[in-house]
Amino acid sequence: MLLAGLSLNAEPRSSKWNAQLAADYLESRQKEWSVFPAAKAAGGPCMSCHTGLTYLMARTALDRTQPGSREYRDLLLNGLKERIAKPVVKPTPGIGTESVLAAVALGSETALERMWSLQIREGETKGAWPWFNLKLDPWETTDSTYFGASLAAMAAAKAPADYRKRPDVTERLSDLKTYLLREQSVQPLHNQLALLWASMSWPDLLSKSAKKVIIEAALNQQQSDGGWTTDGLGEWKKPVHPRPSGSDSYATAWTAFVLVKAGVKPSNANLARALNWLEGHQDSGTGAWPSTSMNKQFEAGSMPERFMQDAATGFAVVALLDSSR
Repeated sequence: MLLAGLSLNAEPRSSKWNAQLAADYLESRQKEWSVFPAAKAAGGPCMSCHTGLTYLMARTALDRTQPGSREYRDLLLNGLKERIAKPVVKPTPGIGTESVLAAVALGSETALERMWSLQIREGETKGAWPWFNLKLDPWETTDSTYFGASLAAMAAAKAPADYRKRPDVTERLSDLKTYLLREQSVQPLHNQLALLWASMSWPDLLSKSAKKVIIEAALNQQQSDGGWTTDGLGEWKKPVHPRPSGSDSYATAWTAFVLVKAGVKPSNANLARALNWLEGHQDSGTGAWPSTSMNKQFEAGSMPERFMQDAATGFAVVALLDSSR
């Protein structure tokens, strides 16, 4: 038990949220993403951390109770399959990022081989991947290299045991683990939570005590209302518009999601309060968990305006569904 000694007196769950409404929101966003010019790529729309990856995870979880069409899932997955099957002739800025997301989403040997082929083999970031950097928190900054490496660790750990034992793969895994442990102490809590998530698929990546330290660091940032603030997850660059004060849907959904994945039980009072916060903050009109950009104010109604909301909704859905099993 990772949380020995912590309070287990949970408040009753409110059960206010609407899973079907959340599913409808996520599907509508994928429909928009499929024709979004900036997402255009060979074979289908590109994959993103905020809208694509979180959609796939949430849609898989929702299928247990709200089965949905595979149209937009297949567009994303088939596009990834087509692109990673082609040799890298001229590396693009986002190819390392895509290789990691493809390995997470597909889990195939082809995807893993593409990912390893782009792993950095020397220098300060040896063991990690070239990561898309538009100086946008929290997924497209210099620090996001660590977030990406944590996703890669999770993808690699889920590969068959015989594959992981191959000498060339064990070398790559060793470099990845060395990078993650070496750089952990300087990472924002947001990225350390990604490491904790990965460690649940790679049991010997972190010790039991190291996992507990991250969990307790997260719980120490929990607000009195049960949520988390964006600033509680890291020292981000100053945005060009004032960041909303108080608990935030993305920060709360991401943290609760990782705590659930890390084995924290819904009977734990802290997690129960977080889940109650999420259940009480779904927008009854859209089905989404509202959240705004950490960087700038986008045009109202624009596609990027809701990227943070997409991620918040995806993580909230998985956290709530997985905690109710």
